[in-house]
Amino acid sequence: MRYRIVLDTNTLVTALLSRNGASFRLLSMIDDERLELVLSTPLLKEYEDVLLRKKFALNAEEINNMLDYLCSIASHHKIYFLWRPALKDIKDDMVLELAVKANAMIVTYDKKDFKAAARFNIPVLSAKELLHLLGEI
Repeated sequence: MRYRIVLDTNTLVTALLSRNGASFRLLSMIDDERLELVLSTPLLKEYEDVLLRKKFALNAEEINNMLDYLCSIASHHKIYFLWRPALKDIKDDMVLELAVKANAMIVTYDKKDFKAAARFNIPVLSAKELLHLLGEI
């Protein structure tokens, strides 16, 4: 089975800040044939904005290379922001809208922030839960 996934920014940040844990493991296997990463231009821009913050002290060239790679393997979708707001945070709405458009699950560490995803039959999982679903844990 192939799972379409939208990575919430917190999952990507967690993966890049620590090589220990489910987020890094999931990111390491993002090109696995069982996964289909979905992206939108606004979400990609958010990834870039957050990952290049000085507080994370990540290498800008490496971040840009990683984002280029994600773009090269991802399925790209346009979103139109037709039914906002559904969630408390407008950036979370962007993630939810992409998941709805692509019929994908959301991978996040802030599951409580995506309670409204159930209205749209969108599964919300942590990286560890997705790895378990894939039989990797």
